Amino acid sequence: MKKVVLAYSGGLDTTFCALHLTKDLGYEVHAVIVNTGGFSKEELTAIENRAKTLGVSSFTILEVLDTYYEEVIKYLVFGNVLKNQTYPLSVSAERILQAKSLAEYAKSIGAKAVAHGSTGAGNDQVRFDMIFQTIVPDIEIITPIRDLKISRQEEIEYLKKHGVSMNFEKAAYSINKGIWGTSVGGKETLTSSEYLPESAWPTQVTETEPKEVKLTFVQGELKGVNGEDFSNPIDAILKVQALAGPYGIGRDIHVGDTIIGIKGRVGFEAAAPLIIIKGHQLLEKHTLTKWQLFWKNQMAEFYGNHLHEGHYLDPVMRNMEAFLSSTQTFVTGDVRVLLQPYRFTLLGIMSDHDLMSAKFGSYGEMNKGYTGEDVKGFTRILGNQTAIFHKVNSEND
Repeated sequence: MKKVVLAYSGGLDTTFCALHLTKDLGYEVHAVIVNTGGFSKEELTAIENRAKTLGVSSFTILEVLDTYYEEVIKYLVFGNVLKNQTYPLSVSAERILQAKSLAEYAKSIGAKAVAHGSTGAGNDQVRFDMIFQTIVPDIEIITPIRDLKISRQEEIEYLKKHGVSMNFEKAAYSINKGIWGTSVGGKETLTSSEYLPESAWPTQVTETEPKEVKLTFVQGELKGVNGEDFSNPIDAILKVQALAGPYGIGRDIHVGDTIIGIKGRVGFEAAAPLIIIKGHQLLEKHTLTKWQLFWKNQMAEFYGNHLHEGHYLDPVMRNMEAFLSSTQTFVTGDVRVLLQPYRFTLLGIMSDHDLMSAKFGSYGEMNKGYTGEDVKGFTRILGNQTAIFHKVNSEND
């Protein structure tokens, strides 16, 4: 029997895939779930139990949170990456790391194939296939849902026929949870005009009193929250989420261009990612120079798009990560954030590297590094070429 590694989540599609691969195609199925922070221990146990009833040869949980942070999330923070200035790449970022981890696992056990439950209608099929064909180019990629063009109802009938017992009722909203945000899809996101109702959001609002939070960044990484030090930034992210999530902060709907050329809408809640990115960005405004900020913005926009579209293994990504890392040397300090229902406010920063130092003057008030005469000469030279252009061309009129 040929070994196949199946990206398994325990949902309808991957449950169908597990059974189809064993019963119909005769594969030795090794079901693997890559945990990027979206599952509780109870959920993982339930998923494992279901997998074992389907006849899989093995079930493995790859715990990759630390890798996910070091290889992906860290650079999304360094670059202040928000796709279309809105979305923190909650799903696309984790899919890249999941695909990479699955490919490496398949190689380690000598699998002859890898499989995933993506349909032919979304982005994930491209992300998984691109990573697989790069890391394990010599093994087969099997995609039963896409290849069979099977409907949800046909999947249900197949599973019932084989005695599989699970909740076949389609949830009103599709939820994908990870440490870098939770996506929410439903009938409203299939339209261009409707917004998700309050009941659709996984985290309900239970906090109403304003609360101030202090974020401590060390060379661009979040290492402290409210004076509590965290050696692992993952724990700091979880702390911010626990504080801000109950305020309903970080909810929005992202409208984007998919890899396959159509536009799509998805709801998301990402309290911690948005607060951390915006807090980090404010600290950078104070500690980086104008041209550092300019080139970071250009590069980060490309980095986020390239990641979103599955090009994580392109070597240019490592080049950009090196640049982004090099900009973080002096991005150290505290950021004050006010949490309120459905919103947050950045109050200010405190940093030893603040370039807004009063020693060199106060904007609009007083300067200490130059005279008025210096500015007159500087302005004349700065505008010289523009003045020459208009003088030359006005004489030709």
